[in-house]
Amino acid sequence: MDKLPLVLLTGLSGAGLSTALKVLEDLGYRAFDNFPLQLVDDLLARTSAASFPTALAVDTRADDFQTDTVLQTVARLKAAGQRAVSLIFLSADDATLTRRFTETRRRHPLAIDRPIEDGIRKEQHLTYSIRMAADVVIDTSELSVHDLKRILTGHCGENHEAKPLTMTLQSFSYKRGVPREADLVFDVRFLNNPHWDETCRPLTGRDKPVQDYIDRDEGFAPFMTHLEQLLLPLLPRYSAEGKSYLTIAVGCTGGRHRSVYVVERLANTLKNKGFSPFVVHREQDRPT
Repeated sequence: MDKLPLVLLTGLSGAGLSTALKVLEDLGYRAFDNFPLQLVDDLLARTSAASFPTALAVDTRADDFQTDTVLQTVARLKAAGQRAVSLIFLSADDATLTRRFTETRRRHPLAIDRPIEDGIRKEQHLTYSIRMAADVVIDTSELSVHDLKRILTGHCGENHEAKPLTMTLQSFSYKRGVPREADLVFDVRFLNNPHWDETCRPLTGRDKPVQDYIDRDEGFAPFMTHLEQLLLPLLPRYSAEGKSYLTIAVGCTGGRHRSVYVVERLANTLKNKGFSPFVVHREQDRPT
């Protein structure tokens, strides 16, 4: 019988801790916000919590927040072996955190009477060792609520230890940056670009004229063969090592033609091999 999960959720203020806790609650976790770690043993001993996955959010809002306490608690709970314990750290870049605090008109918990930027820097320094020790680090800078839910479901979904590796295949534009959550990144800008064909330009990699254009590139078929030969032996190894979530990103210049087609082709191959990848085309509905 699999051990019940225990997730300790922490990270930077403004990175989405409250949203993540609600997602975990939707996944069937008993969720507790800003929970005092000295009470964790009493909580887990209660009948009401003993039969459910549990998620505890711990962050710098607490007056007694201490980095050592978080790390020591995680280490102790893992050593006890009664729960499948994981430490998840949420982060975001400085500009995103500043924007979120400004838009919501909230005060940063470590900068009540100082600029937001001061609080962000102080918190980054305070939580650095926790981030380095985390089992999972999620950068939410460019994630929607739906994206965050998908990633957390991959890591924390019910009975995730018994489920196949959860994969996301994502196409993207290098002009807009590599996806922060990507584990593996492949650059397909070497392929002939359908953007320069007037018929193909307004279409996407899901449309047959674009696919035919890319298929005619003599380098495409060998690339797909080598890509599949690389990935298929790796995926079972990731599962065997306990990795529950994997994002494979494929990029081209505009993120609408070559990368989209490669992702679609790769998704079909993986489905035929028994996997169930999520497909995300990041730039599909954005202007190039």
